This record gives sequence, C-alpha cells and structure tokens, in this order.
Amino acid sequence: MSSCLGVYIESNLIKYAKVTKERDVVKLEAFGVKFYENLEETIKQIINETYSYKIPISINLTDEKYNYFEMFSLLNDKDMAKAVSTEFEVLCEEKGYNKNSLDSRYMLVYSQENREKVKAVHISASKGEIAKKIQLLQDYSLRTIVPLPIAIANNIEIGVKENAAILNLEETVSLTTIINGQVNKVKILDNGMDSIYNKINSKENSYAKVYDVLKNTTIYTMEGKNLQDDTSEHLEDIMPTLYNIVTEVKEDIVNSINNIDKLYITGTGAVINNIDLYFQEYLINTKCEIMKPYFTKNFSTGKTNIKDYIEVNSAIALGLQGIGEGIKTINFKSDTLLDKLKELSKIEIGGKSKKSSSGSKKKLNIHFDLKEGLDHIEVTMIRFACTCFIVTAVYMVGTIIINNMTNQKMQEVEELIQDTNQQIAKIEADTQTINNKKAEYDTLIRNLETINEEIASENSRKNAIPNLLSRIMYNISRNVQLTSIQNTADKHIVINAQAEDYDQLGYFLAAIKNEGILVNVKSNSGIKQNQVVSLTIEGDMP
Repeated sequence: MSSCLGVYIESNLIKYAKVTKERDVVKLEAFGVKFYENLEETIKQIINETYSYKIPISINLTDEKYNYFEMFSLLNDKDMAKAVSTEFEVLCEEKGYNKNSLDSRYMLVYSQENREKVKAVHISASKGEIAKKIQLLQDYSLRTIVPLPIAIANNIEIGVKENAAILNLEETVSLTTIINGQVNKVKILDNGMDSIYNKINSKENSYAKVYDVLKNTTIYTMEGKNLQDDTSEHLEDIMPTLYNIVTEVKEDIVNSINNIDKLYITGTGAVINNIDLYFQEYLINTKCEIMKPYFTKNFSTGKTNIKDYIEVNSAIALGLQGIGEGIKTINFKSDTLLDKLKELSKIEIGGKSKKSSSGSKKKLNIHFDLKEGLDHIEVTMIRFACTCFIVTAVYMVGTIIINNMTNQKMQEVEELIQDTNQQIAKIEADTQTINNKKAEYDTLIRNLETINEEIASENSRKNAIPNLLSRIMYNISRNVQLTSIQNTADKHIVINAQAEDYDQLGYFLAAIKNEGILVNVKSNSGIKQNQVVSLTIEGDMP
C-alpha cells in the first residue's frame, strides 16, 4: 500500500488530503481545510493530525509560467531536451528573464496544428521559491512539487478521444485544456478568486468567514430568481469577478480549434451553490459540472458529504501525484543524494525478500544463506558485520559525493549571487534614470497645464459675449425689444427689455432660465409706462 499527503497552499489557506492506494483501490484517510497565520506551525499540526510523519508529501508549485514550443517529433530524447532548452533561452532573452534563477520542466503532447510536430508544454518557476518550499518541509518526506493546473487532471478519467477543460477556481484561477486525453494547454486567467476573498474579508474580517460565506452563497440563474436575504449581501462582491471569469473561459473555449465537450469546475469557488448552472448558461454547447474525484464513485461516503471531498480536490490531485499517478516529468522536486542514500539504507538481510509497508521491494536486498554449519550466534555476527561494512562504505562514498556536490552548489550559488547583484545594479541605475525623466516630464506637464488653463480662460472671455448675444437672438420673441445689455462685472450681465405686455417678457425671462443662457437669474417685477412694460434681468454667464 502506498500513501501520500497532498498539501495545497494559498496565501491564507491550506487544503490537505491523505491519499492511500492498495492495488487499484484509492481511499482518503484524512482531509480538511485550515486557515493559518503561521504556515510552518499549521503544516506541523496537519502532519500530527494525519499521522504523516514519514509518508511522502506532495505540494503545489506557485507563480509558475507556461510557454509552448513546437518541436520536430523525430528528435530523440537527448536532442529534444537540448532543443527545448535552446527555445527557452531565446524566450528568456526576449522577455528579459534571468534563466539562471529559474528551474523548468516540460512535457510533450501532440500538436493539433501540425501532425509532424509535437508541442512542448514548458513550465518554469523561481528557484528561490522552490528552495523555500523544500526548506519549509525539510523535516518531512517531501516527494513532489508540481504545478496544480496540470496535476488537477489526476482527479478525472478522460478517454483518449475526449476533449475537456478544467476550471480551477482557487486563489489563482487556471483553465486546463485536455485534448484527446492529453493536457494540451494551461491558461492563467486575469481574474482570481483572491479579489473575491479580499472584498468579503474587508467586511467580515476573517478568511474563515469568507470560506463560510462562499459555501452558503447560492447563485440563482435565469430560471430561478428566489434570492435569499442572507446571501444577497455578498453577491455584489462575488458576481462581477465570476462574470469576468466566465467571459474569459467562454472566449477561450469558443476560439479553441477543438470542440470542448465538458467543463469541470473545481477549487474553492466550486463550493458556491449552482455555480455549474451559472457557467452552463454561458457555455451552451459545453456540459458544465462540478469535478468529483474519479475514485469516489467506487465507495460509499457514509457520513461524509460528497461536497466535502470536492472542497479538497486540489489536495487530492497532489496526493494522487505523490503515489505515482499523473505526469512524472513535471515534478520540480529533484531527488537529492541524501534521498537516494535513505533508500539505500533500507537494507534487509535474511532469507526470503520481504516487502515494505508501501508494497514495494526494498532497493537493496542482501541474502545470506549460511545457516547450515553455523550456529545462531555466528549467523548473527556475520549479518552484523556485513551490515556495518555496507553502511560504512555507503557513508564514505556518500560523504565524498556530498562534499563534491556541496562545493559545486556553492560555486553555482556564488555565480547566481553575482549575477543577481549585477541585475540589481542595472535595475537601480534604470530606476534612477526613470525618476530623473519623470521629474522632467512632471515639470513639463505642469507648465503645459498652466498654459492650457490661461488659453482656455482667455478663449472663454473672448467668446463669451458673442455666444451670449447669439443665444439671446435665437430665444427672443419678435415682440420683445432689448434696450440695453451691459457686462457690469466679470461675468455679470444686466439686460433691459421692453414689450407691450407682461406675458411676452415672461416668456423671454423663462427662456433665459430654461436654456441656461444665464445662471443665478434675477429680475424686477416690471414697470408699465405709456402702454410699454419695461423689465430688468440680471444674471451670470455660465
């Protein structure tokens, strides 16, 4: 029986699942979700609770980059590796990456555009981030560090002629496209669930409550409009991001040269009720469903709700990777010499070879059959002497190799530090140049703004009076006569008008107000003398 603890780590959340496999039967011995402030202490707590002190651990890679290179399918493995490395070096030069600070892996899939070529799905990540993960779990048996968007395909069974996509709604949202049973492409979406977390957390002030809010939120589709009061308050924090995600997913699926038959939805976002129906409304020709681990159909969940398994899909996928499923070439945890020595140290001396608790034979099995002619004490002494000799030899050889590798790694580290310092110096110089240019541009912008304001003010004063007269001309009645128009102050206008009755002047006054010819309009009550009504109107030009 083989076992592995899958641990998926986000900024504030850990999902874990202890996966065991005996023959073809996969089981979950323990699983759950924890929120943390101290990552190291929380991992230690998970190890203790799941009794995973010595079993392998599989964790997720973070901030990885995906690139794609088309290669000739007839290349052998050695030439293929060299060609992919060359393509990546060219890419690093084009994008300004420091290749020495990146570790990379790749896998080969069939090219959909050119059958004579294969496509290398290339994954790269920071060596520094990988080293931090190794150091975090240095006291435990870390076996794999893999990119989750690829490992997540471990949870489903895809036929060789099936096309599907997996939308993983975690802190970073990814869309994994599977063509003819192979992981063909990974896209990291612009919108992640972290924006939803932050909006809800700003109100609830607890990431545990954020998780509960998502689990208790129901999205109601066009067919159901019975929103509940207890969920609607956070829909405004959730729906805009989900709409951006579904729009991007739809665009990717519609533009795919292959017809995508099914979309699996997983991750923290999958706990939102009816999220599959929400995506189905937009993806009419693609069946949308929540991802369930393939092995759950073979056993009864008992008191455990199937949704509980769905919540930890990411950790389950990592656990499956750790027990040998999935794509082997994407593991960023290289076996060190110490790992190999640990395997060699599992020596069994005796008659018949035995199996370890994991179901596999020991790497080194030495059998002595010296019982005939020797008593029990002599046999024991021979066994002890052989064990001491082998352990001593392994230790001496291992020590020499470790010293050589340490010196080599130290030299690589020094070169990396030197290269990093050079890059930092260039960045600082570029930053200083940018700051100087920015100061010059800021000064020029301020000067231009001042000139523009002066020009605008001058033009405004220059054209104000003609515009005023023009607007009065279009709005004055033929029965109203203007006796004078005066600009008594900056924008203050005094108009003296007369007509045969009050109504005509009233219409004129209303036009000035309603058309916005003047603002802050005032007028006297009008004076009638010799059958002529005179009216004084005051106001400010807008």
